[in-house]
Amino acid sequence: MVRVAPRGFRAGPGPDDGTVRLTVAAGENWDDVVARCVAEDLAGLECLSGIPGLAGATPIQNVGAYGQEVADTIVSVRAWDRDRRAVAAIPAAGCGFGYRTSRFKRDGRHLVLAVTFALTRGPQSAPIRYPDLAQELGAAPGDRVPLGEARSAVLKVRARKGMVLDAGDPDTRSAGSFFTNPVLTDGEFAALADRHDGPVPHYPAGDGHVKVPAAWLIEHAGFTKGHTGPAPGAARISTKHTLALVNPGGATTAGLLALARQIQDGVRQAFGVTLDIEPVQVGAFSSR
Repeated sequence: MVRVAPRGFRAGPGPDDGTVRLTVAAGENWDDVVARCVAEDLAGLECLSGIPGLAGATPIQNVGAYGQEVADTIVSVRAWDRDRRAVAAIPAAGCGFGYRTSRFKRDGRHLVLAVTFALTRGPQSAPIRYPDLAQELGAAPGDRVPLGEARSAVLKVRARKGMVLDAGDPDTRSAGSFFTNPVLTDGEFAALADRHDGPVPHYPAGDGHVKVPAAWLIEHAGFTKGHTGPAPGAARISTKHTLALVNPGGATTAGLLALARQIQDGVRQAFGVTLDIEPVQVGAFSSR
């Protein structure tokens, strides 16, 4: 196991595009990075407030929330290439970014050392894209709001879902969303919709695909908030957010994966859709 701990920030003008290029060392606390950007009127990361972890992890997962993801602003990633035994500067186009994934997640070849972002100088946020966040702000999708207001609203929404760390709240003992929202072809979505009596929420995902909320699938497959897994040492579903699997105290890896399998099996039986696990599993057998 390698602990990545380099620290530091470096900011400078972009190449004639009006942006500020911010390079952040991989060991910086991610939420501190976002807070600093908001304080210094740098827009583009404000909706990623409250996410635990380090800056170097963000391109690996293509971390995203509330209508933003780091792929929107990453210019390049500086990484140690373990195959070539050399440092590489990888432009965004070479990072293989996708929905909650990247080449770094898929091939495990690189150790991220620093990330460079292109951010916009100014006191207003990027356009608000996420309906729940717009509602919290009293804004319309597409509006811009003061950066501090955007950050505060994101933290409030995340806290209501148990997605901001709180030592006194067992619902925050999670890895965040445990399953990704499935992206289906139009034909696959039609087959899913035929199995449900009523409308199924979905969002365009480009090129004949739609995205379906995994939380909706889990809930409509019969798993309620607070549902406890089937095995000894069981984890449970958060009482606040169906996508989070939490450790209420004494849960084991085996218990967590047993609960994940139970949910996957239930959703597959109800809707014919297989949920993919979002966190990378280290030192544990895959649930499938």
